Amino acid sequence: MHRFFKISKPGLPISAYDDLSAFKLYLIDVGLLRRLSLLDPIAVREGNRLFTEFKGALTENYILQHLIKNFEVQPRYWTSGNQAEVDFIIQMKNEIIPVEVKSDESVRSKSLSIYNGLYEPPVRIRYSLKNLKKDEGLVNIPLFLVDYTEKLLTLN
Repeated sequence: MHRFFKISKPGLPISAYDDLSAFKLYLIDVGLLRRLSLLDPIAVREGNRLFTEFKGALTENYILQHLIKNFEVQPRYWTSGNQAEVDFIIQMKNEIIPVEVKSDESVRSKSLSIYNGLYEPPVRIRYSLKNLKKDEGLVNIPLFLVDYTEKLLTLN
């Protein structure tokens, strides 16, 4: 199991802003999450027809597995009370990058907008089923390209 802390604000080093009283737990593998949830494997293939809420948890766990593998610093998450929650905050070199995970093509994100308004990060990431696209500092990365995140962010 992985334990990820909430940060009080996005600053460097990211670990200096850990709120040790608030954390999320994720399994080390999305397959284990599916198995422990007693979700039949066919439900993943059937998508929206069989389940809606839990596919977000599966997708977040999938993205997290890859972020851990590809980034030196463990991800964190950020909340603004009960108004907004950014799924992951990653540190890439000396940049703090907010990450939103969407399990479908519906990509509206109030949380990422609130975070952007408060901290104005130079880049934001959204993983979804939509195509690769960069628009005003927001990089939409298709779920299957998660392992190429760092490379995609360094392209101009």
